Amino acid sequence: MEPTRTAIADGLRTVIDPEVGLNIVALGLIYDLQLDDGQATVRLTMTTPACPMSSYIKQQVGAVLQQTRGLTGGVVELVWDPPWAPTMIEPEAREALFGGRRPY
Repeated sequence: MEPTRTAIADGLRTVIDPEVGLNIVALGLIYDLQLDDGQATVRLTMTTPACPMSSYIKQQVGAVLQQTRGLTGGVVELVWDPPWAPTMIEPEAREALFGGRRPY
């Protein structure tokens, strides 16, 4: 069975940023997801370069890739360009975090 981008993205929604309590997809931390011949590449960022959870989150993303049926390998790339901003948060997650207040 070939893995799909949807299956990988759904798996990534199970990765919770422990400092914020929301998943990394809703937070807008996933910048790119490529799937090529059973190999996945996930490009993600953190809310700040000094994020103490970056190693933990990268490890959790790697675990999702390992558990995705049909993947034969995966790469997790941490990137900083463009810089993350609160406007990247999905609207429902933004509402949950900020209760309708504009965080920016």
